[in-house]
Amino acid sequence: MEKPLIVGITGGSGSGKTFFMTELMNALPSASLHSMDNYYKTIDQQPVDGEGIENFDKLESINIDKYTEDLKKLIAGETLEIDEYVFNNDKSVSKKIVVKPASVILVEGIFVLAVQKIRQLMDLKLFVDAPDYLMMSRRIIRDAEERGYDLHDVLYRYQHHVTPAFKQHIEPSKQWADLVIPNHTRFDTALKVISTFLNR
Repeated sequence: MEKPLIVGITGGSGSGKTFFMTELMNALPSASLHSMDNYYKTIDQQPVDGEGIENFDKLESINIDKYTEDLKKLIAGETLEIDEYVFNNDKSVSKKIVVKPASVILVEGIFVLAVQKIRQLMDLKLFVDAPDYLMMSRRIIRDAEERGYDLHDVLYRYQHHVTPAFKQHIEPSKQWADLVIPNHTRFDTALKVISTFLNR
């Protein structure tokens, strides 16, 4: 099989990168998705802060080696079967996810450009950008609705975990992006241009 085109998509938490990725997948029905979200370590393996609270926004929160190894398998034409990560939500049931090799593979996650050994496997690198106030408001809504976190917990994590990780790893990784996609309101034009290019 001819080597697939590897497209990396990243951005801060709440930037809209997952929504952009979903829309791109809809425009590329034959593409495969390799999401870093499914490689979080179990809660008992997560680093904790000074207050004893698990910090899911550190590089060591994710099994980077396994993620990279599986990406290389996909590139080589192998099919993956992985467990969906449900973010410790007791109301969600994990399921098996099958990721098949494809001519276009979307690689998505907050650290995909920050880690050199992942970044160097990519052919096109995208960074979805949004203002801080939008990222925070989107994070509050998402964590309350999808993950069952209360407001105090969300704000604590945003201040002490999310923001430091963004400043240390994610924002600096913008320098490696081939395209920066502003997501203040909409990204329709960028989506159309990129999906047209990839379909060709």
